[in-house]
Amino acid sequence: MRDFFGGAVFSRRDLYFRIWHIFSIFRYKTSLFRAYVMTIFRECLLAYFVVGLASLAACDVISKEPTVLIAILVRNKAHTLPYFLSLLQRQDYPKQRICLWVRSDNNVDNSIEILTKWINSEGELYHSLNVHLNATSTGFEDEKTIADWSPSRFAHIIDLRERALNHARQVWADFIWMLDADVFLTNSSTLRDLVLKGKTVVAPLLKSDGMYSNFWAGMTAEHYYVRTDRYEPILYREETGCHDVPMIHSAVLIDLRRRDSDRLTYKAEKLIGYDGPVDDIITFAVGANKSDVSLFVCNDEIYGFVMVPLESDESIAEDTLRLTNTKVEMLAHSDYLPLSEDLKQFVTYPEMDTLSLDHIYMINLLRRPERRGRMQRLFKELGIRAEIIDAVDGRTLNESILKEWGVKPMPEYADPYHKRPMTMGEIGCFLSHYVIWQKVLEHGYKDVMVLEDDVRFEPFFRQKVRYVLTELSDLGVEWDLIYLGRKRLMESEESRIQGSKFLVRAAYSYWTLGYVLSESGARKLLSAMPLGKLVPVDEYLPILSDTHPKTMALELGPHNIRVNTVNPTVVMTEMGKLGWSDPQKARDMLSKIPLGRFSEVDEVVDAIVYLLSDRSSMINGVCLPIDGGFLAL
Repeated sequence: MRDFFGGAVFSRRDLYFRIWHIFSIFRYKTSLFRAYVMTIFRECLLAYFVVGLASLAACDVISKEPTVLIAILVRNKAHTLPYFLSLLQRQDYPKQRICLWVRSDNNVDNSIEILTKWINSEGELYHSLNVHLNATSTGFEDEKTIADWSPSRFAHIIDLRERALNHARQVWADFIWMLDADVFLTNSSTLRDLVLKGKTVVAPLLKSDGMYSNFWAGMTAEHYYVRTDRYEPILYREETGCHDVPMIHSAVLIDLRRRDSDRLTYKAEKLIGYDGPVDDIITFAVGANKSDVSLFVCNDEIYGFVMVPLESDESIAEDTLRLTNTKVEMLAHSDYLPLSEDLKQFVTYPEMDTLSLDHIYMINLLRRPERRGRMQRLFKELGIRAEIIDAVDGRTLNESILKEWGVKPMPEYADPYHKRPMTMGEIGCFLSHYVIWQKVLEHGYKDVMVLEDDVRFEPFFRQKVRYVLTELSDLGVEWDLIYLGRKRLMESEESRIQGSKFLVRAAYSYWTLGYVLSESGARKLLSAMPLGKLVPVDEYLPILSDTHPKTMALELGPHNIRVNTVNPTVVMTEMGKLGWSDPQKARDMLSKIPLGRFSEVDEVVDAIVYLLSDRSSMINGVCLPIDGGFLAL
């Protein structure tokens, strides 16, 4: 051991000798001892003063980032690798401070081909590579499927992780980052941020398309997962920071400079009294907990996403569907998905169609190109072929334009939440939907989907839409509109459609971002001539449901209040006469009314007066059609 002391460099042996010499002198000359001690003390002060100045001077020196070994294990991840690798290479940490330790085996897809392509293209940017790709192995004898975690597979993974950990220690890496190949680090500063956290073991919180994440907030006595009250506040970032949790996985950074990291292991036999399952991440977590090494998950930023793992009986095809879900979720948080030019050849997209519907429309304002671009990327990922409708921009509307459209907002209308009249933006939104309803009848479409540009797609969106449409057909249910997303105000009052897995009879809904509309639904929406008494489209769509009066009747009946509605088609008001005076225009509509004529104002008024009178005292919760038999067809 050597040190800087009193302006001279000397060994520990020199120090011991000087101390022995001091006590030898003490025995004979106390005064000389005192002087000698003062001399040594002055030398010490001088030495520490010089060292202090040197430390201050060193503050101006820019230190290199700590070295990081990234350990990557790959098996049958050809579908995730293009995105995983593209996002990894976007990390803003200096690549010359990173060593890549990569192992891949037992593949039945082209994972190795993709890894080889990327390593040949990008590998030279990193400090060093330690890569072993086994193209001949195809699985373990005791695994039933490629997603089955058999004892042999667990033993193999445990061995690989332990080898990576030991290799990082042997090459004196400052950190090791255990990174799974189905992790997508959308935050390019993830590695840099984690290094600066100052934790022995830490991971970024990774979201999925559901409740799954890369941490546990609770663990049973048998070392298995248990959901606790801490989980959701951490997952949904209601409480932000770095949280001490019993388990982290998928993107675990270990600071090997810290002494307590020496006690970490993936091998159960290295732990005293381990009684948990044979599992790499559980063994690591239990060992850390037993060694008083805290595990932290950080949610102070949105760092990235992780795939929901396959069940043992699922296949790569199902994992590919999950990847689509994850990509859709990522696009909800960012404008695009980075993809390296070298890896684009390995990415496939579903064939685009209209989900067995006649047509799909998407409404977008021209002044919001970023939303249009995002939706187009989502359609590509989901395989949706949609026509973009340029929305009517409320900023361009004025009194003269509204007069040309024949728009007259309902004067007594007030937003149910904000208690304000309609805005120009809401009028433009209604007109955009109105144009689509007209197109439905013009083209004779039997069913269409209408989406707004801020919609967020649910996992397995394609599959769910097709399932619902098939279900409606099989059940023989007649329908006008299917909400795809909405704010339910009276959920408890909605009854399930018998035999259906997903569908309920919708009660009053406050807003919607998407819906499927039938031809009959479009006809009803238009025949009510809504422009003359305009309300927001979200308030108008519920007229297709006959559950609104039923719901309110149930709520208000105990107070002796009856709730009924009337549902006329075309009524010969002054505006109705102007709108339907053209015989050619009226002919098609009249052909669908068995009585062969439109309603007169008095006929609607008489029905309303009847429902308000005591003569209808036992009528409650009905929607009375006044349509000459239009709905009977």
